[in-house]
Parts: sequence; structure tokens; C-alpha cells
Amino acid sequence: MLALLLFALLPFFYPYVEKNLVSAWRWAKDLGRNPNYPVYKSFHIHIPVKYTVHGIDVSSYQGLIDWRKVKQMRQDSVHISFAYLKATEGILLPDPYYLHNRRACQKVGMVSGAYHFFRPRASGKLQARFFLANVRVEKGDLPPVVDVEELDGISPGKMRSELDDFLKDVSLKTKTKPIIYSGLKFYYDNLAGYYDKYPLWLSNFDHPDLAVFPGTKWDLWQHSNRAKVSGILHGVDFDVFRGDSLAFRQMLVK
Repeated sequence: MLALLLFALLPFFYPYVEKNLVSAWRWAKDLGRNPNYPVYKSFHIHIPVKYTVHGIDVSSYQGLIDWRKVKQMRQDSVHISFAYLKATEGILLPDPYYLHNRRACQKVGMVSGAYHFFRPRASGKLQARFFLANVRVEKGDLPPVVDVEELDGISPGKMRSELDDFLKDVSLKTKTKPIIYSGLKFYYDNLAGYYDKYPLWLSNFDHPDLAVFPGTKWDLWQHSNRAKVSGILHGVDFDVFRGDSLAFRQMLVK
């Protein structure tokens, strides 16, 4: 009888047991790891705590976001100070959630900025025009970002030519130097040494500290793509700024 009762109640207890077993296993795996890169259970990821300014980047993939909950989330000293929002891609694809995310961030006092997913096969000038038609860069915003992570079948030289046009036009119209985002390998293979005058945002999930890579004078680091954040239903990219809060404020659009 007792066995039947326990079997009947198993569905109610299983999620609790599974959650605690998973948590215990994660913490056991982390024994002896770098103390500057601990697991934060609330966010469900490792976070490099040597940096103090943390943020996220989102697109329509995350769906409808409760930005008030995002802003209120905190574990120890880690909280989300900024958000980059996908605005456009190529010359024809606006992100359907950009305007909502932008207005919601402004409403709750979350510092935000817009990024464009670059398509090397398309004209850089047309992509800049499309991006600027959908985005208004204002005082106190994060600088605009161009996300460059694919060649789309063209040569690196042709990609850089179109990227040059995009950067030139966005810089001219916004009077702000855009940030270049890229994955670490793509950056080394196609961008390193060509865009040193621009701020750099690197993506790398495989190493706990970008400082060990030579020549990567980065300003932002996307260190995870699977963070769990209050108010967001899907996994989200997590970032750090390489500097303190004063340097962060100095980076914002004047």
C-alpha cells in the first residue's frame, strides 16, 4: 500500500528531486574552479565576477520580455545594468520586438542600445540606411553595434569593404563610433588588425577569461548564451563590460 502511494505521488516529487540533483552535480563539478568565475545559481551560468558591469543582449527569439523583472533581478552584487537590442538584419529584416523592447527599457530606466546583424552580401551603405531608419540613437544610449560573424560565401576583403561603408555612414549620421561585435575565431580570421580604432565586443563561451588572448583589446565580452533571467522565457546572452561603472558611463552616447 505504501509503495503504491509513493508511486502515485512520484510525479509531484520528481521535479523537486531532479532540480536538487542537477544543482548538486553542478556545484560538485565546480569544486576547484577559478574563484573569479563561479556559478551563479539564479542566472544558471558561470559569471566572471572580476567585472562589475553586467548586461544582456536580446532579439525576437526571447519573445515578450518583462523588463521590470529583468532590472530587479540580483544575486549578490550581480545585476543587469544594460541591454543590447537587435534592431535590424541585412536590408529588409527589422526585429519585430525592437520598438517594444526599446520603449520598455526606457520606461524602467534600463540603459540600452541597438545592434544590426550584418549581411556581407548586401550593400554596407544600404544596411546602414536601413538600420538608421529603424533606430534613433539618443544621449545616454549605448553606442550602436554591428554584429559581424559570417562571410555569407564572399571573400573577407569584400566583407570588410561593405563593413567599412556601414561603419562610415553610421558614424557620420550618429556622430558616434559604432562597436564591432564578433566571435573570437571570426575576429582573428577576418577582422583583427583592420578595425583597431573601433570598440570591440567579443563572443567566446569556451574560456573563463578573454585577457589571456593576445591582441584582443575588447570592451564587451559575451561569455554565455544560456543565462536564465527573470522576466525572459528563453535562454539569453550574458555580457560584461571591461571597466568600472564610471568608464561605462563615459562610453555612453553624449
